[in-house]
Amino acid sequence: MSAAPALKTASTYSTSSIQVLEGLEPVRKRPAMYIGGVDAKGLHHLAWEILDNCVDEYINGHADHIQVVLHKSGTALTITDNGRGIPVDIDPKHKKSGLELVLTVLHAGGKFGEVESGYKTTGGLHGVGASVVNALSKKLVATVKRDGFEYQQAFAKGTPLGKIERVGPARGHGTSIYFEPDETIFKHVKFDPDTLKVRFEDTAFIHSGLHITFKNEVTGETLELANPGGLAAYLTKLVKEADKPGVTEAVFSASRDAGDRIEVALQWTESTEEVYRAYANGIRTPNGGTHENGLKSALRKAINAYIETHDIKVKGLKITADDIREGVVAVLSVFLRDPMFESQTKNRLTNPEMEAAVDNFVRPALEAWLNNNKTAADAIVGRIVLAARAREASRAAVTEVKRKAPGSKRLSLPGKLADCKSTNWEETELFIVEGDSAGGSAKQGRNNVTQAVLPLRGKILNCEDQSTVKALANQEIADLVTAIGTGAGEKFHYDGLRYGKIILLMDADSDGCHISTLLLDFFFRHMAPLVKNGHVYLAQPPLFRLNVGKETLWARDDAHKAEIRAGLKANAKIEETRFKGLGEMDAKDLARTTLDPKFRTLLKVEVDNPMDADQAFQELLGREAESRYNFIMERAEQADAASLDV
Repeated sequence: MSAAPALKTASTYSTSSIQVLEGLEPVRKRPAMYIGGVDAKGLHHLAWEILDNCVDEYINGHADHIQVVLHKSGTALTITDNGRGIPVDIDPKHKKSGLELVLTVLHAGGKFGEVESGYKTTGGLHGVGASVVNALSKKLVATVKRDGFEYQQAFAKGTPLGKIERVGPARGHGTSIYFEPDETIFKHVKFDPDTLKVRFEDTAFIHSGLHITFKNEVTGETLELANPGGLAAYLTKLVKEADKPGVTEAVFSASRDAGDRIEVALQWTESTEEVYRAYANGIRTPNGGTHENGLKSALRKAINAYIETHDIKVKGLKITADDIREGVVAVLSVFLRDPMFESQTKNRLTNPEMEAAVDNFVRPALEAWLNNNKTAADAIVGRIVLAARAREASRAAVTEVKRKAPGSKRLSLPGKLADCKSTNWEETELFIVEGDSAGGSAKQGRNNVTQAVLPLRGKILNCEDQSTVKALANQEIADLVTAIGTGAGEKFHYDGLRYGKIILLMDADSDGCHISTLLLDFFFRHMAPLVKNGHVYLAQPPLFRLNVGKETLWARDDAHKAEIRAGLKANAKIEETRFKGLGEMDAKDLARTTLDPKFRTLLKVEVDNPMDADQAFQELLGREAESRYNFIMERAEQADAASLDV
C-alpha cells in the first residue's frame, strides 16, 4: 500500500493567497462568463451588447435610427444611435462622469430603478454589457451628443486613456461607440458581415418603426433596413425563405399593449420541423424560455378546443402536442419591465409569470381566429391529423421491423464496432470513421477505456426526404443507430444513450466532407436531440505533415499549411507529406493529432437557426438539383483548377 501524501501546513494558505480582481479585471480573466466564449459567437456578442443598448433607446421612445459601420479592416465596428446620449455629468459619489461609469464599472447603468430608472423596459438589465465590451476591446472610443455639445472619451482594454472631453458644439443627440476587440482575448478577430446582417434584419423586423443602416466598408455595400409590416411581415419572410409552403395562406397574428406587451404571428407549414423565433424586450432568446412555453401551451389548448367544439372525428387517433406543433413557424415578442435571463448571454427568458401571460393571451385569441376562419382552421386540423397518422405508422413500422429482427429481445451491437470498456456516457466517445483502413488505425490509437470506433463503408444513404423507417433499412445507418443506443425518429429515447460525444472522423478531403454532410443531415432529421444538446462533433484530422529538421508539424488544410510555412525561416528544409486518407497515418500519429483529448481539436456541431439548417440541407441534398447547379455555374469562374480535389 502506498503512503498517503503529506499534508501541507496551514501557512501555505493565508489571506495573501486570496486574489481580488478589481474593476474590469474579472472580465478579462474569465471572458466566457460574460459573453459565452472567445470564439466567433463571443466576438459577435460584443456587437449585440452595444446594439441592444441602442434598441433600448428605441423601445423607450427616445430613438428611431441606428447606424452600424463595419470598418475596412473587418476588425472594428462603430454603432451609433440618435437617442438621448449617455449622461456626461459628474456623479458626486464616484467623482466620474456617467459615461465613464457605464463603460468601466460592472452593473452600472440607468436600467435598475423603478420610477427613477431611465427606462421602462430594457434588455440590458444586467448593466454589464457596455463595460464588458470595453474590457475586451484593445481600443474603444465613446462619442456622446447631448445638450448642444459633443463629448468624447477613449479607452484601452477597459482603462480610460484620459478624462472625458468636450469636443465642441454639436447638433442632435445620441451615442456612438467605436471598438476594436482585443486579439489577445479572441481566437480570431474578424466580424462576419453575413452574421451582422442577419442580426440587423432580425432587429429591424421585430421593431416596426426602427430604421437601421448597415455600412460595410469591406465591400462598399450599404443596407437600409426597416419593417413597417410588423411580425406578420417577418413571418411571411421566414416562411418564404424556408421554401416550405403554408398549409393555408392565412396567418394568425395578435398583439396587446396593456400590461406586459405581447406580439405574436404564426403559420402552419408543410415542413416536419417546428420553428420559433422568440424575443424578450427585443432580444432573441434562441433557447426559448417561459414566454415560448406559454405559446406552445396556447397552441395545444386552442387546437384541442377547436376539435372538441366542432366535434371533429379523428378515428381513434391520439393527437399529441408534437402533432399539433409540427410545421409551425412562429414569431413571438414580449416586452416586460423586469426581464430575467438565464445568463448574461440572454439565451433564455426565465420570468415564471410570462408563461401564463402568453398562454392566457394567445389561447383565446387563437381560438377566436380559428372559429372565424373555418376553412383555414379545417386545413390546419387536417394537417395535424396527417402528422398523427404518420407518427403512428412510423411507430408501427419500426415495431414490425424489430419484431422480425433476430435477437430483437436484446441489444445486439454491430460486429464491426470496437466498443469501449466504460459504460458512463459522460466520459465515453464514439468515433465514426470513414473506411476499414482508417478504422484499423483508430482502433489501435484510441483509449479503449473511453473511446469506441465504428468504421463505415463508403458513403451512407442520403436521408434527406427519407422517412426514419426507410433510413433504418440501410445497414450502415442501422448499425450507427444501434451503436449509439437511443433509437431514431419517434423512437428516440435518451435513456439508451451510450456515448456523450459522437465524433465524425473523416478524411480531410472533399469525399470526407461529403460523408460528414450526409451524416449531419441524418442526425439533424432523425436524431435531432443529439445535435440540439451538443453531442455531435467534427474531428479535425491533419491533411499535411511537415517535417522541419527533427520537428514535425501538422496542417489541417492548405491555408493552415501556408500559415505554418510563413512562420518558418526562409531557408528551412521542409519535407511535406499529403495524406490521401486517414488510413495512411499510423496509429501513433492519428492518436496524437486527432484522438487524444490533450492535443486534438474538435468542432461542436450547433444549430442556431433550424430553419436555415433545414434550407441548407434541402439545397445540398434534396431532390431538386437546380439550386446546386446554379451555385456551381455562378461560381465556376472563381474556381482554381489546381486546387480542386478530384
